[in-house]
Amino acid sequence: MRTRLAPIVASLALLLGAAGCAGDSSPRYDEVTAAPTGRQPGPGSATPGSSTPAKPVVENCNPRASLRPAGALPQAGKMPSGTWMAKVHARGRLVLGTSQDTLLFSSRNPLTGKVEGFDVDMGRMIAQAIFGDPDRLQIKVIGYNERVNSVLKGEVDVVADTMTANCARWKDVDFSSIYYEAGQKVLVNRDSTAKGIEDLGGKKICAAAGSTSYDNIGTVKSKPIAVAKASFGDCLVAFQQNEVDAISTDDTILAGMAAQDPYAKVIGERYTEEPYGMAISKEHPEFTRFVNAVLEKARQDGTWARTYEKWLGRFGAVPQPPGAQYR
Repeated sequence: MRTRLAPIVASLALLLGAAGCAGDSSPRYDEVTAAPTGRQPGPGSATPGSSTPAKPVVENCNPRASLRPAGALPQAGKMPSGTWMAKVHARGRLVLGTSQDTLLFSSRNPLTGKVEGFDVDMGRMIAQAIFGDPDRLQIKVIGYNERVNSVLKGEVDVVADTMTANCARWKDVDFSSIYYEAGQKVLVNRDSTAKGIEDLGGKKICAAAGSTSYDNIGTVKSKPIAVAKASFGDCLVAFQQNEVDAISTDDTILAGMAAQDPYAKVIGERYTEEPYGMAISKEHPEFTRFVNAVLEKARQDGTWARTYEKWLGRFGAVPQPPGAQYR
């Protein structure tokens, strides 16, 4: 039996309370659905072997391919008339949707009270390009299952929140080019002999209800038992209290957990691909092209590499940024 310290549980639950795993499989806010019994397990439920994704697979789609930039970036402070960038400039701030509890990517600094991390710095780059000032950024904290809906409702200009660009989501929103490559792994007790998720057949593995991380556990051939909790913070508490054997979500999120918990380790190779993109309204394709031009500049001038080193350099050498693909 593991012995867990209450302060670890409390502090990590605070940091990871609604940690935004790669995917939310929640429906659009304007969809009228009648979910059949058992379609989506409730928090705390366990399903051996499988779960049903909330959205169908979209054929003939390359989720990594975004809209090509329309030439060079305009000068900061001088956005083209009639564009969404001009409206954002007139408003005086860029509204970024993100979480406040995904350690290293978008979490609230307990000393300053500010939300900061790799994803936040992606938003700051866009604000810099529009205003010439990265601090012209308003952060709107959103639940991981509200990322698509916050864009559809016009509550944010852009979402950067460890969000996987996939074909189902492309039906609802546009994505930027890929700015980070993640993949799903497993966090286990440091004394575990398991080498990967396939070694955890019949074991209880926790993921957030409504997440694609939960769905992916159901695809593993050895049939681990997928346990749904309301958030990854709840998964962490369940893990520390020996209610589940492991947690599975993006390696980026698991790295933040393991860095804080001396009783845990991350194992195995990535068994999914989770390319992160920024979600943007389909009504503003010129803004998506603009964001892609910002990302292209960041890849070329070293800004992306410096941002990686700042937040993730402790985990190894800085990789090459993901190459852009365009439609």
